[in-house]
Amino acid sequence: MEEKEKSSQEIGEILKIRRDKLKALQEEGKNPFEISKFEKQHSAKDIIDNYEQHEDKEVVIAGRLMAKRVMGKASFAHIADESAKIQMYVQRDVLGEDEYKGFKTLDIGDIIGVKGVVFKTKTDEISIKAHEIILLSKSLQPLPEKFHGLKDPDLRYRMRYVDLIVNSGVKDTFIKRTKILKSVRETLDNEGFLEVETPVLNTIPGGAAARPFVTHHNALDIDMYMRIAPELYLKRLIVGGFEKVYEMGRLFRNEGMDIKHNPEFTTIELYEAYSDYVRMMELCEKIFVNACKAVCGSTKITYQGKEVDLTPPFRRITMNDAVKEIKGVDFCACADDEEARALAKSIGLEVKENDTRGKLLSNAFEEFVEETLIEPTFILDYPVEISPLAKRNKNHEGFTDRFEMFILGREMANAFSELNDPIDQRQRFEAQVKEREAGDDEAHMMDEDFVLALEYGMPPTGGMGIGIDRMVMLLTDSYSIRDVILFPTMKLKHE
Repeated sequence: MEEKEKSSQEIGEILKIRRDKLKALQEEGKNPFEISKFEKQHSAKDIIDNYEQHEDKEVVIAGRLMAKRVMGKASFAHIADESAKIQMYVQRDVLGEDEYKGFKTLDIGDIIGVKGVVFKTKTDEISIKAHEIILLSKSLQPLPEKFHGLKDPDLRYRMRYVDLIVNSGVKDTFIKRTKILKSVRETLDNEGFLEVETPVLNTIPGGAAARPFVTHHNALDIDMYMRIAPELYLKRLIVGGFEKVYEMGRLFRNEGMDIKHNPEFTTIELYEAYSDYVRMMELCEKIFVNACKAVCGSTKITYQGKEVDLTPPFRRITMNDAVKEIKGVDFCACADDEEARALAKSIGLEVKENDTRGKLLSNAFEEFVEETLIEPTFILDYPVEISPLAKRNKNHEGFTDRFEMFILGREMANAFSELNDPIDQRQRFEAQVKEREAGDDEAHMMDEDFVLALEYGMPPTGGMGIGIDRMVMLLTDSYSIRDVILFPTMKLKHE
């Protein structure tokens, strides 16, 4: 019999045994699934961390049975709750003969409630001497350690509930994620920002260059789009008189999946009236530093073996200077688009007939520079062609007051001095519409209502978006975005 078939047969036998145990309990009137409540009074971590307070005192805990070693009249076991794992010492003479017999039939993975007295064993391990054990839920599936563990990433993401049980550190990542989100909110709240909520279902997908998910509203009989960004709604609030707003939530983009991209992901966008992109740089530094300190204890981290220091100020360099630094070419020195196309070809870029100087500069940056930006770096002054919502730079024609912040070759934040000229905004939307008609399905659509809002007047405004998932990846040393999303999008599994 092949190993795989043998394992399947063994698992089948285990499943039958566990169900037979449940059936026997039910026939005895001890159905664990009929128990609706258990008064848990302590946590494993609290008992371990504050042993002196709990020594020789009764505690009541609940959790999952993770290990069991039966030795005749006495046994050891480990129970894990949300906080930690702790040892139990179980004696037949203390528990009672029938109850001890019941304990021996428990399976790894069962959920139990335990009452007992805290003590230390001869090896100084903090333990609970159990005098009552209650089966609260029967585990009908064996935990995967018995069959080579849960190591396959695909299975880990599909069965996150099991991943959390058996792989140490996974739960810690998501606890840190929550702390990061809390830190970001605290930083902005302390700066006087107001958290708001804007529509997830949009009639026009705006605020970013991305392919949206399309759905249909039956009552209105119209197609709608899952939002790709909250930007245009948040700016409407600035028009309406709010001066500092932010929204943290899910965005949806119907694009590819890899270690940095999931179709639904979490971002934060914030807007501050009477501000600009320089102020956004200062705020970006503060957000990252505070979050880093909250989960790492300092501004120095190690990500996948590389050390990074988040101590501000972060480096600042224009996109053109960054390309010049790496490739030795100056796109700003090109007299026209044709000269820029020739320059791009000379450094090995693929060039299309209608590519502009700004588009080619951006392509050169993405191809040759991004991956070299290890330490926190603000890349400034993006071309107008790829920044349809950013204010033009007064000193550099064809460029905008925009930055993106990179760490370890990954974009972490994107910010503008926001475009508030409705005439310029309309012209840029119209240029985007032409690109869309030419086949670019990620180009912006025309949003007449947003242009109308700008015509009522929007003050000078600074705005920024931060990818929360990438920030969590960075601060938890997680290789893939799927490692920091509890239930990432997965391809359907066909049996």
